[in-house]
Amino acid sequence: MTAARWQGQTYSPVSRLRKRRLTRRLHRVQKQQLEPIGITPAQARLLRMLTLYDAPPRMTDLATRLEVVPRAVTTLVDSLEASGWVRRAPDRTNRRVIRIELTDTGRATLRALRGARRSAAADILAPLTAEQREVLGGLLSTLVDGAAERPC
Repeated sequence: MTAARWQGQTYSPVSRLRKRRLTRRLHRVQKQQLEPIGITPAQARLLRMLTLYDAPPRMTDLATRLEVVPRAVTTLVDSLEASGWVRRAPDRTNRRVIRIELTDTGRATLRALRGARRSAAADILAPLTAEQREVLGGLLSTLVDGAAERPC
């Protein structure tokens, strides 16, 4: 294995392998936590996204925010609606527009998702000491804050 370069940085094969293993572990833990709720990561993300709006959004609003094509949102909304977590509602001012609303069941599912996310985070962070968690939090903040300042 040889070192790889990405955006001027060199990554060793061991580093790439660790990143891949961590990504797989994160996905596995997330799946384990979501499975009892009966929801996929994509469905969970859309459900959480609905809480960011003051009023029920249109599917095109969701597609833009999720950075996916509108057809992908339609498929997700279909499955969430079939589970009773959301409903399609006509816009009050433009009858051609359909808005996506959370149902009471959807709100209950969101509460369960919050608990599942906390459990997943606890599982992932369990091997770290309190000091290591503090360092990781600082590193993640730097990555998140720095991403807004520098274009990829």
